[in-house]
Amino acid sequence: MDIKNNTANIVSITRIFVAFIAIALLFEHTICAYVWSTILTIIAFAMDGVDGYIARKYNQSSELGSVLDIMGDRIVEVSYWIAFAVMGWLNILFPIVCVARAFTTDGIRSVALSKGMTAFGEKSMQSTAWGKFICGSKFMRISYAVAKVLAFILLIFVHTPFETFKYQPQLELTAIVLAWAAIIFCVVRAIPVVAESGKLFNK
Repeated sequence: MDIKNNTANIVSITRIFVAFIAIALLFEHTICAYVWSTILTIIAFAMDGVDGYIARKYNQSSELGSVLDIMGDRIVEVSYWIAFAVMGWLNILFPIVCVARAFTTDGIRSVALSKGMTAFGEKSMQSTAWGKFICGSKFMRISYAVAKVLAFILLIFVHTPFETFKYQPQLELTAIVLAWAAIIFCVVRAIPVVAESGKLFNK
């Protein structure tokens, strides 16, 4: 592999393993492990923006890069939802909804890719203004990312095994609200993909 011309793709793949390490640390149940898990979680999600920046700045955008970016997003996000559900921090519906949404949208997008379309960008499968806004606009993507990252970080923080502190219940409630916001964003951003998928199957 030409590392120089595949830096963005390498970042996309590396962030998956960073997230795996962060999640594994949650099962150690020590303050040190949770602190490192929080730091690595922040790094893993920051890398999602870094790979896109590198791809644009150094002209490394490609269909492979688009697939790896989405694949990385799915693996990282689903892994956290599953871990939180397994640990009893969230209802099992969170990972179930996330996985169902991922299979639905990515199945449709795989058909779009076979027809020369991508999930985002100039060749986006979204042809309507509202579809492009919900799926590809910076506002929607950033709002979704912020809700998700803050929910994950707060969930880890409020469950860090130190003594109970004064505002812990309020922060835990905030984390749950942000988790619901993130999963609602997750579902809403799938609607245009499903709604505009009919054209992919027309002869």
